[in-house]
Amino acid sequence: MKKVFKTIGLTITCLFMSSCQFVDYIESKSASINNYERVALNLSKENRILQTKMSSLQFEIQSVKSRNQYLELKLQEKSNKVKREIASIVPSLPKNNFVKNDIYHWSSDQMLATAEKEFNSKNFEKSAQFYHAISINYNTPNILTDRYHFEAGIAAYESKSHDDWTIYHLNSLVSKYPYSKFYRGAKLWMALANLRQGNHKAFYSTVDEFRKKYKNTREWDILKGHYETIVQKYK
Repeated sequence: MKKVFKTIGLTITCLFMSSCQFVDYIESKSASINNYERVALNLSKENRILQTKMSSLQFEIQSVKSRNQYLELKLQEKSNKVKREIASIVPSLPKNNFVKNDIYHWSSDQMLATAEKEFNSKNFEKSAQFYHAISINYNTPNILTDRYHFEAGIAAYESKSHDDWTIYHLNSLVSKYPYSKFYRGAKLWMALANLRQGNHKAFYSTVDEFRKKYKNTREWDILKGHYETIVQKYK
């Protein structure tokens, strides 16, 4: 009987010790899990903070980009405004002009008829002056058509004396009549006037534009045989 009690006691002791070890193991595991949870919570918190900072930085970057775009647009608008203001100033007639409107008081029809007559007779100086006088005296859309600006620009170019008139008239055409049948011709003659004035950059820019946009045009047929030379000389 004593042996039985002793055996039972030993068994209970072993069970108790095993139970204590198990409890210790559970507690250790629990502590480890709790530690993992704390670490995970801390990491999650840090991640949320970083996400917030990233969102804030992305917002700041986007704000800077938006501001830069706004400033670029304002600069472009200012540049275009200056160009429009310059283009809207009609160059005056020379002192030794043929028109003498203060004496003869030409009507717009008389001026236009004289300009066309002198152009056909290759009297380009007189033709250019009469064409140009129309802009000075009759600033109305029904007179200042795309055809008028084109012929006025060509007459001025052929006179070899008024490249500023050429650029003024052809730039007016390009700005006001982007769908005109004279549009490409106006750009080409304006480029030639720029070249004669020494503005090589503007000339090359137009030639390169024709190469990229207008390869199947008569104007490009004129330019393409000279393109390589133009690139080497003016780029």
